[in-house]
Parts: sequence; C-alpha cells; structure tokens
Amino acid sequence: MAYLLGVSALYHDSAAALMRDGQIVAAAQEERFTRRKHDPGFPAKAIQYVLEAGGITLDDVEGVVFYDKPFLKFERLMETYLAAAPRGFNSFRMAMPVWLREKLFLKDLLTKQLRQIAPEFSGDKLLFAEHHMSHAASAFYPSPFDEAIVLTVDGVGEWATTTVGIGRGSELTMVKELHFPHSLGLLYSAFTYFTGFKVNSGEYKVMGLAPYGMPKYRDLILDNVVDLKPDGSFRLNQKYFNYVSGLTMTSKAMEQLFGQKVRKPETDPLTQFHMDVAASVQAVTEEIILRITRSLAEENGISNLCMAGGVALNCVANGKILRDGAFKNLWVQPAAGDAGGALGAAYAAWHQEMGQPRQATGTDQMSGAYLGPEFGTDAITTELTDAGAVFSAHEDGEVTELAAQALADGKAVGWFQGRMEFGPRALGARSILGDPRSETMQKTLNLKVKYRESFRPFAPSVLREDVADWFELDGDSPYMLIVADVQPEKRRQMTEDEEALFGIDKLNIKRSDIPAVTHVDYSARVQTVHKETNPKYHALISRFKELTGCPIVVNTSFNVRGEPIVCTPTDAFRCFMGTEIEVLVVGNCLLRKEDQNPELRINYESKFELD
Repeated sequence: MAYLLGVSALYHDSAAALMRDGQIVAAAQEERFTRRKHDPGFPAKAIQYVLEAGGITLDDVEGVVFYDKPFLKFERLMETYLAAAPRGFNSFRMAMPVWLREKLFLKDLLTKQLRQIAPEFSGDKLLFAEHHMSHAASAFYPSPFDEAIVLTVDGVGEWATTTVGIGRGSELTMVKELHFPHSLGLLYSAFTYFTGFKVNSGEYKVMGLAPYGMPKYRDLILDNVVDLKPDGSFRLNQKYFNYVSGLTMTSKAMEQLFGQKVRKPETDPLTQFHMDVAASVQAVTEEIILRITRSLAEENGISNLCMAGGVALNCVANGKILRDGAFKNLWVQPAAGDAGGALGAAYAAWHQEMGQPRQATGTDQMSGAYLGPEFGTDAITTELTDAGAVFSAHEDGEVTELAAQALADGKAVGWFQGRMEFGPRALGARSILGDPRSETMQKTLNLKVKYRESFRPFAPSVLREDVADWFELDGDSPYMLIVADVQPEKRRQMTEDEEALFGIDKLNIKRSDIPAVTHVDYSARVQTVHKETNPKYHALISRFKELTGCPIVVNTSFNVRGEPIVCTPTDAFRCFMGTEIEVLVVGNCLLRKEDQNPELRINYESKFELD
C-alpha cells in the first residue's frame, strides 16, 4: 500500500490529510486540536491524528506533499515590493524576517518538524505542489465527475489568484490564470476590512449581512474599482487598495470614493451604509463569477463544474451558478479554503507526480466530509466522567427519541456524533441544533449560545428526500455550500409596514413556516442530509419530522464566536457548560443542563478572541 501525507501550513488554516492508494483515509485542521482558530502553525497534532487513523507511522509514508511552492511566493513578494518601492517599506520590514528565518527555507523547516515525529525522516520524501494546483486537485479528483471544468478562486497563491483547469480522468491541466494583484478574494477581503470585519475570517459575515442592504454601490465599484471584461477577467484599480505595499487592505481613496471611513471593529455601529456596501460587493462578486462560468461553459462545452479556493465558500454565488444553468452540475470541495489544500496536494502527487489512474465512480469521494476523529463509548464516558459531567447512557433509538423530543420542545441541543467534519461547516457531527419553526430560535442561538452578532443567519439541515418540498432546490447539497430560496408556499405574506422596514429591523419578522433558517431575502444555506453518509443524523431529523411534520432542523457549528468547532467530548462539555445549550448528546450519552454541577459553569462569552 502507498501512503501520501498532504500538509498545508504557515499561512492560515493549517491541516493534514492522509491518502492510501489514492483514497482519503483522514483529514483535519490543526485548530481543532490546539483550540486556536485558523491556527497557522505546523500541524503536528493533525498529522499525529491522521497517521493514527491510518494505523501507520510517518516512516510508512511514501511522500509528504506541501500545498504550495514557497520560492515562487517569495519571488512574487520581492517583485511586488520592488515595483512599489519606496512605498511599502514598513510592510517589507515586517514580512522579511519571517521569510528569511523560516519560509524561504521551508524544506529545512518542514524536515526538522517532521523529524520531531519520526527522527529518521528524510527530506527527500518532501514534495511541493503549486497552491492553485492543490486547490484544483482537491476540487476535481474527489468529485463524482470523469470530466469537468475546474475553477479555483481565492486571495492569492504564489502568483495566481484565479485559475481554470480541465480535468479528464486522471489528467488535470491548467489552461488559464489571473495573477496578483488582481484578485476576487482580495477584493472581497478588502470590503470585509472596510466594513469592520476581520480579514481571512469575517468574509462570510459580509455575505450574511448583504441581504439586509441594497446593492446601491454596485455600479460605483464597477465604474471605479473593478475593470470587468465580458469573459469575467478583470483588473483592480490599485489606487483604492493598500495590500500590495501597505499594512491595510484599503487606501484613503476608498474612503473618499464612498465618503465614509473604515468601520472600527466591535466599536463603530453597523449602519445601513455597511449593509448596502456588503450587498454591493456581493453583487459584484456574483457578476464576476457568473461571467466567468458562462464564458467557460460556452468555450468548452463541458457540463460539469468543480470549484475550490476561499471564494468557493460563497454559497450565495454558488446557488446562482447552479440556477444560471450554464453548467448542468456543480461540485464544490467542502474544505475549499487553504485547509483543503493539504488534501489537494496529496491528490496532485498521486495522480500527476506518480501517474496513478483515477477511478471515477459517479459519487464523490469525501465520505460526507466526515474525515476527522471519532470517539467510542468507552472514550466518551471516560472523558465526560473526568470532566465532572452528569449523564445517562441510552440505546441508539432511545437517544434519538430523547433528542428529537428536546428539539420539538424548543430546546437548543448540542449534537456530537461520529467523525468530525473536515472544512469550515458543521454537518451534523459537531453541531448545535434547534427547531426551525421557532420565531425566537435565531436570536436565542446568536445571543445566548454563539455570543455573536444578531444578524448572522443559520442553516437548515433537511432530509434529502424532502428538500424540493421546502426549498427551490432539487438536488444534493450535502456540504451546506448552496443557497436556495424557500418554496413560495412555505413563505408568509408580509404586511406593508413589514415590507417598508430596512436593515436589521427586518430581522425579527416571521417570513416563512421555518423562520429560524429563513434569511431576510427568503433564502437559506441548505444542507441535504443523506442516510448513507450520516445515518444517525438522518434518523434524528426523521423522528423530528414524525413529531412535528417538519423534516428540517436548525444546524450551526458546535462552538462560540472565535472558538474552533469542538473536537473531543471534553471540548463539547466545556462549550455546553459555558453557553445556554440545554441538552447535550455525545454518542449515546445524554446530558441535561439542570442536572450539572453549577460550579462547573464557566464564562465562555469572553474566552476566545473575537473573529
């Protein structure tokens, strides 16, 4: 058997993935083990986990594949700084020490770190894949398609910011690239910064804020900031940005263009202006993506599209690609950001460096993205007992019944089952669940459980067999990466006064039969739940449907704002005791908040750095 270890590290979202004979064994982000959100460090704990999951040691691995090429990235940095000189000296002064100390000598650094795990590890086993090839490979090779266009869009890799490849069988050929500094990911990040959210983690907040606004600045952006061509290629007017040579994302010119200063995070209020800016940059992003996808479909006559890169997590744009119809089928890598690069690097080495054939089976190879650690009954009871938890143990059917009844009674339920998800979404393995019919559930979960901004939407997990009855989607969306509208017959007619409301005032208006998961524009970020990949979650929602007539539950990640998703039973109990979650189910163990020792309550609200 041949094992390959893929690694992404030292920028953000470090991760490790193990493959055996071209099949995924395990994959996980380092943040889940260190409890440091977006941990950029060497993923020693993630590597240890995936090796244990494979039942091997590092000595058994044929190759370790890093997800990008540091010399090419250094070349881009140097050329950029030289072109901008003397501007950018402060940025240069901050970037160079870490490059000269670590990143430029990455092979030596990685070898040294890997020898902490296996003292005899040879640096000859190290391979390097280009950043966007890692993204593209993560999108195509595990997809269900034998032939597809592969689109990757993110901030920047070495030079590339957007790439197009064509995948056929085992071959993946890159045919087009757009280069730094012209980047859709950096455009979105710049407006994330401008609206007062954290770059590289707050972009999804901008997407969630957009429906509260109107895209009134769309044309202002397209007339001044983005030079967009009919085929979707574009150039960014660098007058409005500062990321090339400075320490901020936008320049003073951006403030002058909009007549507003950059919003200070956490202190300046979110106003209608910020909501309109969010709506505008989202509209521009969708326009660019749709022009690209339409052009690619017309040029190539291929009906399948695969996507990866951070921008591929923009599920609103993904939903519009699907509805646009230029491509018949769309598959997005669930770990589309840098973490997924670890998986893609291993895939690229297996099929391209080692020339191994690919067997497309017509189903995706991600196992529902359930690729992380799992805990047996003995491990769960030991951890919960050591933590001081009071719990009862049950058979499968009984714990399903009790959890479904708690949801039907309006309680927030922590749900910890099976293997942890790989990627940023909780998909029913490390989730907090609620009743979507509740008019107060969104506010309750945001303010009392997640400790985050009230406008943030929640996703519905719906039985795959029932999705078309409730949403304008008749297909698979197992990874919560497609937004679709609630079916018209499930919507509630708004009054004139309600229609006239603006911004956050729209938040508490009941808009459908499932208000807790219906966004203000009647949309929802849908996860279809499949019996084959998550039978326990499917059984829970099925029982909830029997009790209520509703085949949907609210699903949000099991964490608070700023915390990585929980990994272990101990993590789950700690989060349970630090929030207003009322019931916790870990495997077949059930915990009720009122049964717990009140002295174990902790102040979780300020425990983590805000994202």
